[in-house]
Amino acid sequence: MEYRRIGSLSVPVVGLGCNQFATAACDEATSIAIIHEAIDAGITYFDVADEYGQNYADPTERGGWGASEQVLGRALRGRRRDQVLIATKFGAHPHGEVRRGGNSARWARTALEDSLRRLGTGYIDLYQVHFPDPGTPIAETLAVLDEFVRAGRVREIGCCNFSAAMLAEAKHAADSTGGRRFVSVQNQLNLFQRTALDEVLPACVELGLSFIPYYPLASGMLTGKYRRGAALPSGTRLTDGLMVGPQARDRLFSDKTFARLEALERFASDHGHSLLELAFAWLLAQPAVASVIAGAAKPGQVSVNAAAAGWRLTPEEAGRATRAVLAAA
Repeated sequence: MEYRRIGSLSVPVVGLGCNQFATAACDEATSIAIIHEAIDAGITYFDVADEYGQNYADPTERGGWGASEQVLGRALRGRRRDQVLIATKFGAHPHGEVRRGGNSARWARTALEDSLRRLGTGYIDLYQVHFPDPGTPIAETLAVLDEFVRAGRVREIGCCNFSAAMLAEAKHAADSTGGRRFVSVQNQLNLFQRTALDEVLPACVELGLSFIPYYPLASGMLTGKYRRGAALPSGTRLTDGLMVGPQARDRLFSDKTFARLEALERFASDHGHSLLELAFAWLLAQPAVASVIAGAAKPGQVSVNAAAAGWRLTPEEAGRATRAVLAAA
C-alpha cells in the first residue's frame, strides 16, 4: 500500500469511510468484521464522524448519534493505537437541534470529549470541522482546535465542505495568531462530480493542503455494478430507497448516465483495468489528493477497494478519462 502525507500523518492511499457502520445497511457485527478486514488488507486509516449512525431519513429521531464511532472503537480495542489512524468530525447538529452543534469553542470541547469516549482513545489523529458555520468566526474555531493539539488530544486538524475562499480565510486567521492551520480539506470529488477541480484543488496546491475526496465511487455508481438493460441490484445505497426516491432514481439511471459509464468502462478496459480501478486511479492522479476514503457495507468490498489502488495514471491519462466523461455527456 502506498502512503501519502496529511500534515505530519502518513496515511495509506485507500482509507475506510465509516458512515454506514451501525446503521440499517450494516449492523455492528458486520461493521466490525469489515474493519478487521480493512486492517488485514493494509487499510489503517478510518474516517468517521460524530453524527454517523443516526437516521438520516429522520435526523430528529433519538438514538444512533455516535454509533459508528462506538463500533469503530470496539473494533479497534486490543490493537496498538499507533498502528491505526482515526479521523473524525464535529459540527453537525445532534438530532437536528439548533442549539447544539456548530463550530463554536464551547461545542467543540463537548464534541471532542464525546468522540474520545465513544472511540475509546486518548487522542484523535485528524480532527475535522464537518461543515462551515457562518455563525462562528473561523478564528474562534481554529483557536480551540489549536488548544486541542497543544493538549495532545488531537494530532492534526482539517475541514470539510469548505470553498477555496473559506480555505484562504482560515489560513489568514491562523497565520494572524500563529496558531495551528488546517492541513486538509475533505470535499466531494469523483469522475462524475468534478466541481472541486475548478477552485478547491488549485487552492490546496497553493496553500499546501491535502485533499481527501468523499463519495469517490459516486455512491457506488463507479463500481461497475450498474449496467444498461440489466436489473438494478438490490441492497445498494442508490436502490434501497434510503438515499434517493423513485423519481430521483429514474433520473439518476438515465441513458446519459449509462453512456458515461460505458465510456469510462471502455477507457479502463483499453488499459487492462476495471471501472473501479479507474475511479481510484483518476482520484489519486489529481494534485494534492492524499487518500481515497471509500465506504463498505459488506465483507469483501474493502479488500477489493484496497487492491484497486494499484493503477497509476499519468496526468495526461487522467485528462483523457475526464474528456471521455464529457464527450459522453
